[in-house]
Amino acid sequence: MGKTKGRLTLPSESNFLEQTKELLERWGADAIRDSDGTKLDEATKQLDAKIYTTYFVARNHNDFIKDYMEECQQIFVMSKFWLATEETLTIPFMEGYFEDQVQPDYVHDPKKYWEVIDRTTGEVVPVERWSINQENNTVTIQGTKPFHEYTVSFLVYAIWDPTQMYNHITNNWGDVPHDIPFDVRGPHSNQFMHDYLKQWLKENPDTDVVRFTTFFYHFTLIFNNLGKEKFVDWFGYGASVSVAALEAFAKEKGYRLRAEDIVDEGYYNSTFRTPSKAYLDYIDFIQAFVAREAKKLVDEVHDAGKEAMMFLGDNWIGTEPYGPYFEQIGLDAVVGSVGGGATLRMISDIPHVKYTEGRFLPYFFPDVFREGNDPTIEANKNWLSARRAIMRNPVDRIGYGGYLSLAYKFPKFVDYIEHVTDEFREIYDIVKHTKPYTGLKVAILNAWGRLRTWQSHMVAHELPYKQIYSYLGIMEALSGASVDVSFISFDDIIHGGVPEGVDVIINAGDAGTSFSGGEVWKNETLITRIREFVYNGGGFIGVGEPTAVHHQGRFFQLGDILGVEREMGYSLSTDKYFTKELKEHFIIEDIEDVHKIDFGENIKNVYGLTSATEVLEFSNPKVSAGGVEEGIVLPANAEGKEFGEIHLAANPYGKGRGVYIAGLPYTPENTRLLMRALFYAANKESELTKWYASNPLVEVHAYPEKGVYAIVNNTNEAQSTLVYDGEGVSRAVELEPSEIRWEKIS
Repeated sequence: MGKTKGRLTLPSESNFLEQTKELLERWGADAIRDSDGTKLDEATKQLDAKIYTTYFVARNHNDFIKDYMEECQQIFVMSKFWLATEETLTIPFMEGYFEDQVQPDYVHDPKKYWEVIDRTTGEVVPVERWSINQENNTVTIQGTKPFHEYTVSFLVYAIWDPTQMYNHITNNWGDVPHDIPFDVRGPHSNQFMHDYLKQWLKENPDTDVVRFTTFFYHFTLIFNNLGKEKFVDWFGYGASVSVAALEAFAKEKGYRLRAEDIVDEGYYNSTFRTPSKAYLDYIDFIQAFVAREAKKLVDEVHDAGKEAMMFLGDNWIGTEPYGPYFEQIGLDAVVGSVGGGATLRMISDIPHVKYTEGRFLPYFFPDVFREGNDPTIEANKNWLSARRAIMRNPVDRIGYGGYLSLAYKFPKFVDYIEHVTDEFREIYDIVKHTKPYTGLKVAILNAWGRLRTWQSHMVAHELPYKQIYSYLGIMEALSGASVDVSFISFDDIIHGGVPEGVDVIINAGDAGTSFSGGEVWKNETLITRIREFVYNGGGFIGVGEPTAVHHQGRFFQLGDILGVEREMGYSLSTDKYFTKELKEHFIIEDIEDVHKIDFGENIKNVYGLTSATEVLEFSNPKVSAGGVEEGIVLPANAEGKEFGEIHLAANPYGKGRGVYIAGLPYTPENTRLLMRALFYAANKESELTKWYASNPLVEVHAYPEKGVYAIVNNTNEAQSTLVYDGEGVSRAVELEPSEIRWEKIS
């Protein structure tokens, strides 16, 4: 691997010229950027590199907004649940919120926009029965029902941008003024937005790329009274709400939104909630508005002879790259933060831009670059996880963010990034614009479909939560696997059937979530179309609680395809006999001990439906029949059949097959398990060992158009493996730690 240059963006800062020049050469950077909290001095801007300049549309302009505070951004929030013990209840609705970030909106009539709700019954309390004390920020309700709970949903002004607030806390910014975000729906704000950009473009002739961070509305991020995160949803549209937006929505859509349509019982329309029609209408409304207004800014940038780049983060709400309006914005590029393979593909697969860029981890911030810590560890983990996805579809550029002066103090880290950047350019030059070998076409089925491509089960990028890591592992596994992946919604199938060419459908998630589906599984058309697809030869894989809603004697509505059902406590009187594990099966062929598979959080009480169910892993009960353990005694005739559960099963269904998996955290071994399950469900077992490695820690990526293939060691240790070519012929290979070996296709 020789020394190369380009496709790298280097962060820099004032008074760091010589070190910047050194790293510009060592890392082969061809672009330099500022970061939130840093500026480039004139000498740095004259270096031989493209200059990216961060541009804030709706924040960092306090001199303007202080004169028009009625045009601050707004958000609906909800109070805590408060218990009434008498017929009068006073609720201090701001309790638990950070008053440096949000303040109640008393400019607009609360009686028109706020809601008080009896959360025991769900009834809205008539406005005549409650009053507001503005001095104390309280609502007093008359005629409350004792021992019912009540909440207040109220509008606030956002007076501190949450990203700046986060950086303020993380980077100890001290007395730096708080950025006040403004709403470009306001007439003064909209005019200022255009006037300022035009003047800024004239005053920044050295800027080549205007990096919008991002446009108008921040993802939902609310802090508590301790200054810590209270609620965060990277997909949340709550902070795009305003009185102006509510009125415009009513005029455009023909009906009014309630506060409850936004606060959603306190769930704030989390991406895990199955979206209501009102919320989907609101998303569409905001996306159309943002696209129209953002296009005007992008056109101004282009008129000035510069490129327009959008950061996929911070104020990205309304600009969803897989949405129906994104193309209209006319952006040149999108840059986003890379947490792993799934977020890499989320960025690299974006259509309608000239190039994409991934911001790799760690950020050069003092929480990582501190004495006693080795940032190389995080960088290595981040690179190896993203590299799998890059082998399938690379971003066009990579880069880093933060304070370059911090990173420079860690020579080992500097050396490692030099290796990473050279390796990235080598991969890119070979695989970009070349279709990699693909064995199957897989469709991820959930409520969001294409709109949230590669974003399934994410809360804040790829941060792990107990309730999602068992599902997010599917996205991570598929991001670097030799399969084509698409994202389809339940409505897609209801209105158009299963898309042509799909081999296997995956439905994964907890019951009732947008990803599993909830009530939609009562839809006759959805059920019958998937059954027909599988019966005629398709594959269906369910993970966790797939197709789950209690209806007509079933919890897993497609349990007939999966061969399993979940005991909900209603059928304990019905014996469950089908617990015997198969010792041999294609899916578990290369697994030494099936009971050591990591199924994550598991799903309790899943049992086999018929004798045709192929039980591949049945959890052993803690006690044996007639035995004593931990003080528990079982009857001699129990035989364990009622005391275990199925975690892995397969089932024939007409000409097709179903597979059930309890959970699938990301590991190389689980990636292999998923691949075997996919090929089995698709009835294409013989196709698995094409461009394939026997060792799950190694993967093979072939590029027939280029006549080359890569053998990739995804670990920091040497590996041995059998490598299979496109004809299924194998040979033994030894690989160095994290090695990529390029070979010609004979």
